[in-house]
Amino acid sequence: MTVPDYDLLIVGGGMVGASLACALAGQNLRIGLIEAAPFTVSAHPSYDDRTIALAQGTRRIFQTLGLWETLEPTAAPIRKIHISERGGIGFAHLDCREEGVDALGYVAEARLIGAALLAKLPTLSGVELLCPARLEQIAVEPAAARATVRWGDERTVELSARLVVAADGARSPVREQLGIPALRWEYGQQAVIANVTPTLPHRQVAYERFTEDGPVALLPMADNRCAVVCTVHEPDVAAVLALDDAGFIALLHHRFGDRLGPFSRVGGRQAYPLFLLKSREHARTRVALIGNAAHTLHPIAGQGFNLGIRDVAALAEIIADGRRDGRDIGDLAVLNRYADWRRWDQRQTIAFTDALTRLFVNPLSPVRAARNLGLLAFDFCPPLKHWFARQTMGLDGRLPKLARGLPLTA
Repeated sequence: MTVPDYDLLIVGGGMVGASLACALAGQNLRIGLIEAAPFTVSAHPSYDDRTIALAQGTRRIFQTLGLWETLEPTAAPIRKIHISERGGIGFAHLDCREEGVDALGYVAEARLIGAALLAKLPTLSGVELLCPARLEQIAVEPAAARATVRWGDERTVELSARLVVAADGARSPVREQLGIPALRWEYGQQAVIANVTPTLPHRQVAYERFTEDGPVALLPMADNRCAVVCTVHEPDVAAVLALDDAGFIALLHHRFGDRLGPFSRVGGRQAYPLFLLKSREHARTRVALIGNAAHTLHPIAGQGFNLGIRDVAALAEIIADGRRDGRDIGDLAVLNRYADWRRWDQRQTIAFTDALTRLFVNPLSPVRAARNLGLLAFDFCPPLKHWFARQTMGLDGRLPKLARGLPLTA
């Protein structure tokens, strides 16, 4: 029998795919990481100026992988979270001290996460960087998956692997070529992102403010800056992006209020379409899906990237265990352990973020009153707040070894 070129081919070198390569390095696996963009921060579309909310569980995974020491100096901690609705009396808050942690999460720039990953990848044992290269075709056979890969604009090669992992984003070529169905729901909104500087100190508090126009999130950053995620209806996006600095600050102040005082400075703005995507399958023989290829969420609670990193930790553990036990890591019985493990977390997180999105856009007065009462009741119910905090921190349910600070071989 022909020996496959790789034990594992990871398609997609963004933050999730690169994290999986880091997690499985040193496990006596031949790993190929396929990425269309050159492995530089400036060239990679995932490593841009967006800010990423890193859950406490994600911080622990990064720490176990040896990435956190690079990120920690520039990652801003979130000590508290304040949740409210414009024009309503209800509000709720979460406090890291009540949860017994130093921070509920952290805020880091995507390009700095990318820089930490790109510095780590060339040092990894057993990992080969295949870039710039693009997947053109994939076929699954009983003994191996076969991938046709184009190097730059020139030659094509055929590679084989025991397992192919799709970490290639919401429009995953792997998922689409294999005919894996996915549910997609368009929210009719885009997220306009920017950095702003308030006149009052943010004191490491993250704000989630719901308005009839959509939610606005402000996340604390270094130098008393805040990362803004402002949800805008599709027809209004062009006009919002066309605003000058004073106009955008006025819009933001109107929607957020004056809790942080006037905003004195604002950076450049970008917009990203918002949609929900959920793959119907997360594992097939010789194929596994992780990150946005498996699920793409509304950013309302900052859960999307963290859900993907939990996929990484779980799949890495399943692969390492299978390898240690002499199992074929591409066998469906092995991969179903990953799918079964991740199913509850994925469903719960998707349902939670989608429900929040739909609930807070309902303009009916009875619904609005119920929302405000619900926020007040939530704030006065410590067990519910504790469960919610553990869920959003990525510390609920069965935790992978990496999230517990343990190596995969432990």
